[in-house]
Amino acid sequence: MKPFLTAEWRNLIMINYEVPPALLQPYLPKGVELDLFEGKAYVSLVAFHFLNTKVAGIGFPFHKNFEEVNLRFYVKYKEANVWKRGVVFISEIVPRHMIVWVARIFYREKYTYAPMRSSVDEQAIRTLHFAWGKSMKHAIRVRTESATQLLQKGSKEEFIFEHYWGYTSLPGNITGEYRVEHPSWNTYRVIDFNVTADFAQLYGSDFAFLTNSQPDSVYVAEGSPVCVYARKIVSA
Repeated sequence: MKPFLTAEWRNLIMINYEVPPALLQPYLPKGVELDLFEGKAYVSLVAFHFLNTKVAGIGFPFHKNFEEVNLRFYVKYKEANVWKRGVVFISEIVPRHMIVWVARIFYREKYTYAPMRSSVDEQAIRTLHFAWGKSMKHAIRVRTESATQLLQKGSKEEFIFEHYWGYTSLPGNITGEYRVEHPSWNTYRVIDFNVTADFAQLYGSDFAFLTNSQPDSVYVAEGSPVCVYARKIVSA
């Protein structure tokens, strides 16, 4: 099967917060369960670069390279006695209206538009910066070492990055599933970071408490080419 979308995902920042599992239950698609790490539930504020993007093999002018910021949490779905580890998105923000339209139509994902800017400073210490929204109110800044390292087997970092399925709730209490394919990513050791985001404004009152919460962890991955496959129905 050919992928529906191909791209490169680069400079992936994962800012992770421990949350009560009950908070996420209303957002679970039918038949999907929370995936916990050592008994704890996490949401991740994610910022990264979409590069060389093609839909059905076609790259559209002015829509090949852009930023994305999303809030996601971790789930699993059992099929033929095998657990598939995936994510559910609370929200996905991009700076291109056409990307919003395509994602809503073909994946029923919760995409919205916001102006956005970013920068990557490739020095001995790498600096990644993402800002979005009116007056660039929301921002993430992370500094890392320049050398990459392998993911450690069984680590929380591996748990956060190694989810290869997306699940979404469809009309009629139906669950959609799509596969994301990429190699395991190398990561950068984080030196320091700063997050300025109004979670209530971005994601609603359920997540307002995260505005003043200290992240549990912050990870940065180098990224790679990715393939995203067409959605299918898994639970009706």
